[in-house]
Amino acid sequence: MKLTIKIAVTFLLGLIIIGTDAQTYSIGEIITINSEILGEERGIIVYTPFSYTETKQTYPVMYLLDGDAHFHHASGIVQFMSSRGLMPEMIVVAIQNVDRTKDFSPTRVAGQPNTGGADNFMHFLSDELIPLVEKKFRANPYRILTGHSFGGEFAVFALLNEPDLFDAYIAISPYLMYDNNYMVKEARAKLRSNYPGGVMFYMTVGDEPNYFEPLGAFETIIEEKSPVGFEFKYVKMPDENHGSIPHMSIYKGLEWIYSGWGIPDGKINDGLDAINQHYADLSKKYGYEIKSPEYVLNLLGYAYLQNEEFEDAIRVFQENVKRYPESSNVYDSLGEAFENNNQFKEALKSYKKAVKIGSREMSHNLVIYTTNMERMKEKLSE
Repeated sequence: MKLTIKIAVTFLLGLIIIGTDAQTYSIGEIITINSEILGEERGIIVYTPFSYTETKQTYPVMYLLDGDAHFHHASGIVQFMSSRGLMPEMIVVAIQNVDRTKDFSPTRVAGQPNTGGADNFMHFLSDELIPLVEKKFRANPYRILTGHSFGGEFAVFALLNEPDLFDAYIAISPYLMYDNNYMVKEARAKLRSNYPGGVMFYMTVGDEPNYFEPLGAFETIIEEKSPVGFEFKYVKMPDENHGSIPHMSIYKGLEWIYSGWGIPDGKINDGLDAINQHYADLSKKYGYEIKSPEYVLNLLGYAYLQNEEFEDAIRVFQENVKRYPESSNVYDSLGEAFENNNQFKEALKSYKKAVKIGSREMSHNLVIYTTNMERMKEKLSE
């Protein structure tokens, strides 16, 4: 692993990169914040989606506690699931630890001086970290907080004390027995009766008998209060232990939070209006505008192309160009539709645009775009 640090005015920037003999991949950016609230420097590692440099769209953000331990596998899960259309592309902000017991514990316990810093850490998130992330990156308003063990306890603390800060939570084996089940008692007193903006809370536990009683009590409080707008799921994973459970919990938690995200089988063939309606419904559910993705419109366009419905294919691909004008792929697809419809001059224009953008973004499909462009040039010179 190679690490490069570049000094900025208020924070440090760097790249985490994995190198091989063939090529190098950037997997994260390091930012070190000089926190006035915490009175210390605090590092975060930021993953941005592959499409980040190719579009101007905004992305939901997962704030990941115990960032050093979970950045690699959590960002990998996000990349894998989003690439399969199971969830949106997402920014991951992994917060590195200095003293997790202090940061995540809600009360000071006698004989343990480094406890009771959760309120301070909460203000660091709300007043320093989140504003910085939303200023520096194209983040949309949807935020997920993910924490394991003490971090899971902090997720419950955040829900009860700053309920409007996050839209969804993944609490992995939360340590709710801390200080004589303090957070369970807080839940009975502070859990709202109504969450107008909607909240989703996913909680797991492995083969960890000591956790069952407090987590069960927390579940009972939620069931008894039945808050409006509060979706809750508690999953026991008996094949996992305290160390192994985070990976599966993050995968299954995101799967639950984004249940229904992928466009149903067959709906693509219902046409553009049906696709747009699906994403309009998702926009209403998640509280921000979600456009029909480029790849979904491409699937519809190629379905028309395969059926030799060339005019419909051109119409859909032109719509994709309109929505994603900075993508090289949309111009290449439009060129293919024009070519199949014997509109060779229009095809050449589209292929040239694909090559121009593809060269700028160093697209891995540049060879294909160039081949298509040269073929059209030869065709028109005949």
